[in-house]
Amino acid sequence: MAGPAIVVVAGFATAWLAWSTDDGVVADDYYKQGLVINRQLERSARGEALGLGAILELSPEGSARLRLSGLADAAAPASVRAKLTNATRAGNDRVATLERGADGVYRGRIAPIPSGRWLVSVETDTWRLRAVEAGGMVREVRLGAARAVD
Repeated sequence: MAGPAIVVVAGFATAWLAWSTDDGVVADDYYKQGLVINRQLERSARGEALGLGAILELSPEGSARLRLSGLADAAAPASVRAKLTNATRAGNDRVATLERGADGVYRGRIAPIPSGRWLVSVETDTWRLRAVEAGGMVREVRLGAARAVD
């Protein structure tokens, strides 16, 4: 009788785990998320069509510098967003708004980046540079057309 009793207890334990924990995989608004992904793809295609490139430099203290290429000074935005998405933990994601200085270099602050796998992207409301994977201690990341330049 111990065998069937153990199976019943294990069944209740499994049911309790399934009910009380959130798997985080299924989204309630998957359709809206799909629309957002389509907009991101359109912005990424626009960034590629413009031939944009960027070199993002991060310091251990949290300062960020971005050199953007492929846009005329008149077309350069006043600010860009740098996104660092942790590959395994969404709670560690970082976003920084970088403001354009008189020298054309974008500067800002970002929370210190721990070592790990990161997806790095740079974007505005109209274009986006596709995410690049960076590992270890992230200090410099080349995106878009800047990846082909040494």
